[in-house]
This record gives sequence, C-alpha cells and structure tokens, in this order.
Amino acid sequence: MSLPVAPKPAIRRFHQASWDEPIVFELSTPGERGVLVTPIESGVRVAVGDVLGSLPAGMRRASAPALPEMGQQRVLKHYLRLSQENLGADFNVDIGQGTCTMKYSPKVNDQLIGTPQLTAMHPLQDPADAQGVLEIVWRMERMIAEISGMDEVSLHTQGGSAAIWSNIAMIRAYHEANGEAEQRREVITTIFSHPSNAAAAKAAGYDVITVYPDADGYPDLAALKAALSPRTAAIMVTNPEDTGIYNPAIKEWVDAAHAVGALASYDQANANGILGITRARDAGFDVCHFNLHKTFSTPHACGGPGAGANAVSAALAPFLPGPRVVNEDGVFSVREGGELSIGSVAPFHGVIPNIVRAYAWTMALGAAGLRAVAEIAVLNNNYLLKKVTDIPGASAPYAEGRRRIEQVRYSWQELFEETGISSEEIGIRMTDFGMHYWTSHHPYVVPQPFTLEPTESYSKAEIDEYVAALAEVAREAREEPEVVRTAPHNQTVHHTHHDDLDDPERWAITWRAYRRKYFGELPVDAAA
Repeated sequence: MSLPVAPKPAIRRFHQASWDEPIVFELSTPGERGVLVTPIESGVRVAVGDVLGSLPAGMRRASAPALPEMGQQRVLKHYLRLSQENLGADFNVDIGQGTCTMKYSPKVNDQLIGTPQLTAMHPLQDPADAQGVLEIVWRMERMIAEISGMDEVSLHTQGGSAAIWSNIAMIRAYHEANGEAEQRREVITTIFSHPSNAAAAKAAGYDVITVYPDADGYPDLAALKAALSPRTAAIMVTNPEDTGIYNPAIKEWVDAAHAVGALASYDQANANGILGITRARDAGFDVCHFNLHKTFSTPHACGGPGAGANAVSAALAPFLPGPRVVNEDGVFSVREGGELSIGSVAPFHGVIPNIVRAYAWTMALGAAGLRAVAEIAVLNNNYLLKKVTDIPGASAPYAEGRRRIEQVRYSWQELFEETGISSEEIGIRMTDFGMHYWTSHHPYVVPQPFTLEPTESYSKAEIDEYVAALAEVAREAREEPEVVRTAPHNQTVHHTHHDDLDDPERWAITWRAYRRKYFGELPVDAAA
C-alpha cells in the first residue's frame, strides 16, 4: 500500500542565506597563494631579456598592485557564500523584472563563449586570423535583418540605450545630409515608450513632445497628428508599449510621420512577443533596434555588458555606426563607416560574447522556434494577466479587458486605498518568498505600479507559484499589514533606507574609498 503524497505548498518556503561575509580584501592573508607559478627557466629569462625594462617609465608601477592574497579554497567559499545571498533568473521565478525580458539563457551558450578559441581573441587581431567570429557577427546581422525586415544591420552598439542613441544620431545625420537639420527640431514619443527614447532625443538637442493614451488606453493617433509638423524630425516609439499594449494603428502612426517628412524609429528592445509575427519594416519604419540581452537570450549580467542591434532601411544604411564587418566573396574584414556614418559609439565592433550567445540561441531555434517563443510568451503573459487581475485590489489600467502582448504594467491602487500598503512595500515583502518585482519607470503614470513579464521560459506551475505569493502578500496587507510594512524578514539585509543611498557621505563604492573615508588614509599595502 503506497503512502499518500503530501501536496506541494502553493508558496515555496524560503529563507535567504546570511553569511555576514567580509569583502575579499578583508580575507587577504599576506603570503597566501592560490597558484604557485613555476619559476622562469634561466635560459628563457636570458632569451627574453628585461621585459619590464622595455616599458616606458610612465607605464610601470612603483609597487605591485594591492591584490588580495588567498588560497583557492577560501576564494571558492567566499564567492559561493555571496552567490547564496542573491536572487536571480537561475534561483527564482524571475518574472518581475519589468521590461527586462528575463529568460532562461542556455548554459551551453556560456560554454561556447568560454572556449579558448574565443577567449583568446582580441578586437585588434588580424581579420585573417578571426574569420570565424567575424562570420558569426555578419550572419547574426543578416538574421536580424530578416527578423526586422530591414535592409542593413549593425551590431556595433553595446546596449539598448546606446542603440537608441545611435537611432537618433542617424536620424539627425539624415536630416543634416538633406539640409533640414535646423528646421526639424522636435521628436515625438509616447509616455509608455521606453524613457531612453525621450532621453536620447533630448541629449541630441531635440525638443521632445510626449503623446498620452486616448480614452480607450491606446496611443492617441489624433494627438500624434496634432503634434506632427514640418518641425518634426522623428517619432520614436516602443511597440508593444511598456504596458504590454500593442498599438493597432502603428502603420497609421508611421504613415502620418512620413507625410510631414519625419522618420519613424521603432524601439524593439522588448520584441519577445512579436518574433516571426510582425516586423518593423512591414509597418514602414525607417530604423529600429533590438536588445540582444533581452529578446535574444544573452544574460543581463547585472546591467552589462549588453548588446544592441541597429537595423535600418536602405536610405539610412550609409549612416549606420561602425566599424562594420564586411563579407567580400566569403572573406570577412572590418571596415570603418563611410563618410555619412555617425561613426563609433563604442570601442571596436560589438560585444562578441553576447553576439555569439545570441547567434547560438537563434540558430538553435530557427524561424519556427522564434515564432514559438513569441506565441508562448504571449500565452504566458495573458494567463498571468488573468490570474493577477483576479487578486482583489490588483488591476491592469488602460485598454481594460483587452489582451496584452508580452508584459503588463499592473496597479495596486485599489489595495493601497484600502490598506495604505504601497506597491514598493509589497515588492519588498515578495523577497521573503524568494520573488521580487520591479515597479515602473518614473514618473508613476500608473498609480502604485508593478510590471511583470513572464517570457516563454516559465511554466504554468511557476506562474501559479508567483501569483500565489502575490495573493498572499495582498491578504497580509489587509489582515496583517505590519508584516508587510516591516519586511523583509527572511533576507540578509533587513531594510535599506533611501537616505543611505542618496547621501554620498554614507557610502563608498570602492575599497580604497571605504578605507579613506572611515580610516582617514589608505593603508600602506593598498597604495599603488
């Protein structure tokens, strides 16, 4: 007779490890070594000569760098302990990182970029000895061109915001080449497009006009047409927007911009729900960008390095940033941009490890697999939308009752009005269940916001587990509000006050700064 199986708890029991771990410099023991390097043979020393003496005096250190001195076992324990004090995509159900498209990144791709053939590469290496990696860059650009429908692609930029900056720089250069730069001084965006669009346009010297949703919650076409004029340089929009709403009139937006001589720029940092379904060029866009560290499954890596892809129509191809990888009869070389190019916006020709990861991910899936990614991401998102909006006190403002594409900006406003518990407090309490979420870009147009994006990586069971934790915290907000207000309870750090973060006198970002600030001077062994 078999014993009954206890049901799995709806909410996983969790308590964060706490090691009170010193920083690595404090663990240093003079003379301790992880590896004993074999002494140089006398014959080699004579043959090589005085290598350090050949360096200019200004490039030589007066003393050795003050690096930690530790054995291998202590290093291993140190970093494993720190890893236990983290949350992340490999630990928890990481659907709460807002617009960041946190998905599973296959570990085999990390093995690929760790091969000696790639790690030994250098961006200044002779292209004749780098044909394989240059071919991967070129082929990835061709795949991005197919996915976007655009004519030419550059993988030169090193992140999403850098790619958005490149978009507006190309738009500016295009108008300069046509003699309209002085006339076209305005850029139009929407309030729920990624803020980097408005920021990049402002940094480029443009006046920014922001369009808000219409009465139905969609980007307001009438407001756009009212804002467009011969002064408009471009529209820069995200679609689907950060609310998850897909603009059904997007072709009309582009056509209206073109009617006044403006260009149309498509922010596709979050293209995870539209791969293989719709393309930027099909809507008439002139330029778009992707974040390889989102849609194409290269890790975010704590904010960097990312990888951006700029895709353009033939008319904007001469303005692409460079250097670029060129294929001439199967021989690959690196070429600087032409006379009209906006030039380099980053060193060299792209973040090669992330490009290789993205290439491997895309090749493994193929065209049918990319479309399946989008379909599953949309399915997961709308399942999550139904489950979350069933929680009393939670809602999804704008285009209410309509489907969303790949993410949703939700609101706890009803719960806040009832209990006084804010979205930020709920997010902090969620960490006690091994979860977390991101609230929103500022300003908080959606009141008491929280933004979720499940991607295609998470199962129904994992989504249910996440929703169960949200529902439990909402219950606590009503019945045990102090439990939420005093959270976190299961974490290594009880509570971080913004006063600490906002006052530079109360923190130090380096070991040297810490020693200088709290001990008055650098220790002798740290001077270099």
